Amino acid sequence: MTLPPPRPSFAVSAANTILEKLSFCKSLNHIKQLHAHILRTVINHKLNTFLFNLSFSSSSINLSYALNLFSSITPPPESIVFNSLLRDLSRSGEPKATIFLYQRIRYVGGRLDRFSFPPILKAASKVSALFEGMELHGVAFKIATLSDPFVETGLMDMYASCGRIDYARNVFDEMSQRDVVTWNTMIERYCRLGLLDDAFKLFEEMKDSNVMPDEMILCNIVSACGRTGNMRYNRAIYDFLVENDVRMDTHLLTALVTMYAGAGCMDMAMEFFSKMSMRNLFVSTAMVSGYSKAGRLDDARVIFDQTERKDLVCWTTMISAYAESDHPQEALRVFEIMCCSGIKPDVVTMLSVISACVNLGTLDKAKWVHRYTLANGLESELSVNNALINMYAKCGGLDAARDVFEKMPKRNVVSWSSMINAFSMHGEASDALSLFAQMKQENVEPNEVTFVGVLYGCSHSGLVEEGKMIFASMTDEYNITPKIEHYGCMVDLFGRANLLREALEVIESMPMAPNVVIWGSLMSACRVHGELELGELAAKRILKLEPDHDGALVLMSNIYAREQRWDYVRIIRWIMEEKKVFKEKGLSRIDQNGISYEFLIGDKRHKQSNEIYTKLYEVVSKLKLAGYVPDSASVLVDVEEEEKKDLVLWHSEKLALCFGLMNKEKVEERGSPVVIRIVKNLRVCEDCHTFFKLVSKVYELEIIVRDRTRFHRYKDGLCSCRDYW
Repeated sequence: MTLPPPRPSFAVSAANTILEKLSFCKSLNHIKQLHAHILRTVINHKLNTFLFNLSFSSSSINLSYALNLFSSITPPPESIVFNSLLRDLSRSGEPKATIFLYQRIRYVGGRLDRFSFPPILKAASKVSALFEGMELHGVAFKIATLSDPFVETGLMDMYASCGRIDYARNVFDEMSQRDVVTWNTMIERYCRLGLLDDAFKLFEEMKDSNVMPDEMILCNIVSACGRTGNMRYNRAIYDFLVENDVRMDTHLLTALVTMYAGAGCMDMAMEFFSKMSMRNLFVSTAMVSGYSKAGRLDDARVIFDQTERKDLVCWTTMISAYAESDHPQEALRVFEIMCCSGIKPDVVTMLSVISACVNLGTLDKAKWVHRYTLANGLESELSVNNALINMYAKCGGLDAARDVFEKMPKRNVVSWSSMINAFSMHGEASDALSLFAQMKQENVEPNEVTFVGVLYGCSHSGLVEEGKMIFASMTDEYNITPKIEHYGCMVDLFGRANLLREALEVIESMPMAPNVVIWGSLMSACRVHGELELGELAAKRILKLEPDHDGALVLMSNIYAREQRWDYVRIIRWIMEEKKVFKEKGLSRIDQNGISYEFLIGDKRHKQSNEIYTKLYEVVSKLKLAGYVPDSASVLVDVEEEEKKDLVLWHSEKLALCFGLMNKEKVEERGSPVVIRIVKNLRVCEDCHTFFKLVSKVYELEIIVRDRTRFHRYKDGLCSCRDYW
């Protein structure tokens, strides 16, 4: 005969009823009401434990209430009760709650087990709780759980997160067994702290331990190698992958392409890039950037054109590549395509576009870019306005640069320095000095760049005494230690003023070793002023620093040519041929109707070449009536005098000027003021300088020429440089 089951006691029945009600609790207030009811009606360890769990999982969680409730549970609950809570809390957005619960467990005498440590250590890692982490280390040692790999890995990660990578390494070294996760944790922590050499050394130890790294480890170490720029590491990674025929997923391939592209190893980067079945935008942009930095713009453009759905970063990378590689027209062309595709530029994009305009030197394009910044709400950006000042200054729009400066809602030291430099490069030294004084009056502290701009203006205007006082004020008033650029300005200042011995004294008094630029400035001044002996000394110092320096060899040749020492000239030319050193060719550029035209000396590539030379000789005839005589001394080659006169007339800037004069009438018909703008890559010679002054007077027009170092504004037979350049 089977006996019926015993009837549950009243207490058990009440407990079950309350358990059912607990499951419907929606707020902390409901939980508290039930808690009060439990205390009045039934004492049940399971109910308190369940109530504790529920209070933590309630949408209206009250940590303080839950922890106090936990303290009231007697005897202390087993670890199986609180381990799940520890785990859930460590994964939540409040890792400190895990630490509070751990402290309460210790306070009430609860016993941890090996499953308790990983979540607490994880929380300690998140909040850098080093003290609690070290305490846990001691507890784990006491209860003999240190041999558990999860506890050891947690301790290692905790120490590393708290900045004690040495302690983490000690734990790692003392581990009896290390799996791939352990190795990855230690390597990843080294990488995160920037200890990339240590990361790579540990990777080498891992390979020697016959542990095969997985994709995660390889991604970490590849990323680390990419940041070091160490080619030995990059090569070792490549050899390891090839020798072990490692299977590579998308993440690893992306890391490899990024690493090799960043290091300029484009053949290796392309090898992995070609293995990607799905190429994401990030890796394509890395390839474009890598090819651009390696000077392989055509390859960069191929990847760029193949990339679908390009984002702003990708467009900006391509624009910047062209702007920085002396392809400003293509940079602007890509920018126009981007705008047509509906992508709106940001500040970084516009800075690259403005840089392209600076290299192009075309005022019309500069005005177009400025209008675009206004139309797209970028006119309040400080960095954009500073760049616009520089752009207008280098495109010959000094008044426009001043207008941008004056309308800026706020200015910083870069703004003032840019405007001062704009005045200086246009030969307006008085305006540069006046603005410098105003800057000080408005309590804007000048920096090193500011002083370079002011000293540059003084050197290009012959203001020797002013330059000396300003240079002294750097240390006396502003406690700025002059750098080599400032000493270079002083050498240039004295050199242009034909105070060559003073220039040499500056060089000899410099606290740092003079570089090629310093000696080059002195050598150039010696060439202008015919100081052969000192010029030779400067040239020899340059060649000692840089044996294949084309400028030094050319200037030595020019110095000897001026002295008509043709044997020495031929020797230097022979040395240049042997070393394959070539003189930079003079190139002048002029824009007509939005199209840029370039001319070399004696150039006949232009389709209107015959008309240009006809115009040239017509201009020469008119100028001779005004007193022009070609200066054959500007031709520093050993040829007949008549041939020298032809060569000096065929200089690239004269050809560009005559091309501009041919189009002058068309511009006048549209009622536009005629200003011919030319950009030259070298310094304007004495003959061209005289030629342009006379053209501005005879033809009654304004000519603006930007040469290598400054602007020349020709009008009414005068130049803004006041014949001092």
